[in-house]
Amino acid sequence: MSIYKKILCAFIFILLTGNVLAQSSSENGNSPSTNSPYTRYGFGQLSDQSFGNSKAMGGVAYGLRDGSQINPANPASYTAIDSLTFLFDGGFSIQNTNFSEGKVKQNAKNSSFDYIAMQFRLHRRLALTLGFMPFSSVGYSISTEEKINGTPNPNLTAYSTYNGSGGLNQLFLGAGFKVFNGLSVGVNASYLFGTITHSSQVSFSDNSFNMSNKTNSIRVQDYKLDFGLQYTQKIGQKQNVTLGAVYSLKHKLNNDSYKATQRGSISSSGNYIAQGANVETVDGFEFPHCFGAGLTYVYDKRLTVGFDYTLQKWGDVKYFDKVGEELKDRSKYALGIEFLPSYTTRNYFAKIRYRVGAYYSDPYVKVRNGKGADEFGVSAGFGLPIFMNKSILNISAQYIKVKPQVSGLLEENYMKISIGLTFNERWFAKWKVQ
Repeated sequence: MSIYKKILCAFIFILLTGNVLAQSSSENGNSPSTNSPYTRYGFGQLSDQSFGNSKAMGGVAYGLRDGSQINPANPASYTAIDSLTFLFDGGFSIQNTNFSEGKVKQNAKNSSFDYIAMQFRLHRRLALTLGFMPFSSVGYSISTEEKINGTPNPNLTAYSTYNGSGGLNQLFLGAGFKVFNGLSVGVNASYLFGTITHSSQVSFSDNSFNMSNKTNSIRVQDYKLDFGLQYTQKIGQKQNVTLGAVYSLKHKLNNDSYKATQRGSISSSGNYIAQGANVETVDGFEFPHCFGAGLTYVYDKRLTVGFDYTLQKWGDVKYFDKVGEELKDRSKYALGIEFLPSYTTRNYFAKIRYRVGAYYSDPYVKVRNGKGADEFGVSAGFGLPIFMNKSILNISAQYIKVKPQVSGLLEENYMKISIGLTFNERWFAKWKVQ
């Protein structure tokens, strides 16, 4: 199969699979990527920014340098690619989620498109990457009913419904530059865009009481800048250590957003009668300073051990013109291991990359008493060599537990399967005539 046919088949495979899974989820009444009630807060559920190999290693990425894999979490890693290689990568996930609150339990199945990207070298010191991936997702539908005390009607009940949908995406162009052997720097310039809608409705069992409808809409179109650095120190002939650091710039988000409130009542004939409406334009949204650091140890190109720490300063940004009321700083810790038995043997199983990892992160949103839900995850997976052992099929399984910091909130348990396909081709070799 020619190079072009391989790339075309991979592209069609990723798009068609994602489309079929999204349609299946939609037909079952589910959001394509999430059903979590916690996406009611902030910008929703922050998407995993890691690619296939990193997903199986608990999200470790800042210190990873692998010329056969794309690593957008640290753009300084792009310089690991050699001058003859072209990389094309895409992936998606499917997941089953168990929601539990006391004795009440419910399951939901979802799917998500994770990423698509390509990478190649422009110069012996410069590499370029172009890609697209989600930044956050929102999807929930909640219904509640509550008895109202202190009114002449002892049976008065309030019925509330809350719905949310949408998310933010990012199209990015990245470049990595090798300053000298061992030190590389890089930058990702992203176009951040998308619309998030939160709506709520409150009605009463007694139609003489007014009902209300509220809608909050956030529509973002702006840039996002991520900077990266990697320094590699060799230790003898077979070992090296790489220190990675990343930083994302804080800035105000260009947006077209509003809050809308409408009040009304139900007439005796059953018709809705509007009694007043108010629309407020909101321009107060910001993206936070984000810091990350990672350390990766590699032995003989076969054993890789990495640790990452991330700090996102959400507590300092404006959200609906307010600072610190709904968002808080978020920290994440990740640990991952990859083992390749041999890269010279003809034994196929010895060329498989075996990966495991784990992570912990605290919430960036405030839910009750200023606290949200912690997130714990463990992962394992394989990197299966295909097409003359150069391209890689990445398969990983993740178990994720979202546990509230206070009692009485919803607990979530995810089982997620992620599949990524990395094509590794020699596109820039010079032809020689004998």
